[in-house]
Amino acid sequence: MTDRSNLPSALFVVATPIGNLDDLTARGRSVLCSVDVCCAEDTRHSRRLLDHIGASPRMVSLHEHNEEQRADFIISLLEQGQSVALVSDAGTPLISDPGFVLVRAVIAAGYDVTPVPGVSAVITALSVAGLPTDRWVFEGFLPAKSGTRSNRLASLASETRTLVFYESSHRILASLTDMAEVFGPERQAVVGRELTKTFETLLRGTLAEVLAQVADDPNQQKGEFVVMVAGTTEQTEQTSMDADRLAGVLAPLMPPKQAAATMVELLGGRKKEWYERILTLNKTP
Repeated sequence: MTDRSNLPSALFVVATPIGNLDDLTARGRSVLCSVDVCCAEDTRHSRRLLDHIGASPRMVSLHEHNEEQRADFIISLLEQGQSVALVSDAGTPLISDPGFVLVRAVIAAGYDVTPVPGVSAVITALSVAGLPTDRWVFEGFLPAKSGTRSNRLASLASETRTLVFYESSHRILASLTDMAEVFGPERQAVVGRELTKTFETLLRGTLAEVLAQVADDPNQQKGEFVVMVAGTTEQTEQTSMDADRLAGVLAPLMPPKQAAATMVELLGGRKKEWYERILTLNKTP
């Protein structure tokens, strides 16, 4: 029998593999083998991982439809001195998965919430995308309805950071079509499919090229997807004039590096580019 006495009464947020079971960290394995209770989005799915590592905590379902009610129950377990793990079906809990309500309630009740980090699909995808990763924005799943989805994309069209989305097999074609229409077919993109799994693929190119590859191959329409789209590099003439005007106001008021940092804070973009732009403005008579 596993000795569970070494864990405190706390909630452990445990990242689990997104495909390859060997990606579970040694600490994640230790915690899952030691906790009294494991909260899982789908207990049948998570039981396979627990059986694989020889863990046998009590299983409790926790998903978007019962999280509010489960939070009180989990807090009652913590009051009894039990230790609890929270896992999602795959990856890091709370990242486009349930858990926020529970974590917030446990914190409010005065108990520790301890992260046990590991795999996250968004980080896994970004690490091999070949797109800028110094600044990026995660949008999770886009709306299911085409009109609402296009509106959401339109609000991101001027974003200069790399955009990251999750998408499902039954919407991947529609989402890529809308992205090509809203962002333009020449915008660079990467689609990661079934990452760390047997049929892992990474498609790179323009949105038009990636869309064509997915549309032409039914196998590329199956599984779980992370879609990454390069941020825009375009600026309208008016936007450029406004930015120059603001930079011109800041330049005599503070050192160039500080002015560049302020421009990044206000308008986004890269500090180095703003710095060079401010130096150029300072030299202009």
